[in-house]
Amino acid sequence: NDEELKKRIAEELALERARRDSEAHKRRLKQEQMYVRDEFGKLLERERISSNEHLTRAILRERAATEEERQKAQRFAWQLEEKDRELKKHDAYYKEQLARLEER
Repeated sequence: NDEELKKRIAEELALERARRDSEAHKRRLKQEQMYVRDEFGKLLERERISSNEHLTRAILRERAATEEERQKAQRFAWQLEEKDRELKKHDAYYKEQLARLEER
């Protein structure tokens, strides 16, 4: 009976130890999963921020390029108007000269 009792106690202790080890392993596994989930979340957040910054820079570049093109178009329009005024002046001058020549 003593031997059997000792065996039973040893088995129960071994089972209890195995149960505690299993629970400790489960806790460590949950902690590791939470750590991995947190790290993954941080990585995703950094990636999102980086992507947003890249997108913002691209938008700003496009806006700057658009503004530059708009200013260039305005400059060309102004130059075209200047040329048109100059041509009209020349046209009026030559018509006047032609009229004088015809009078003579």
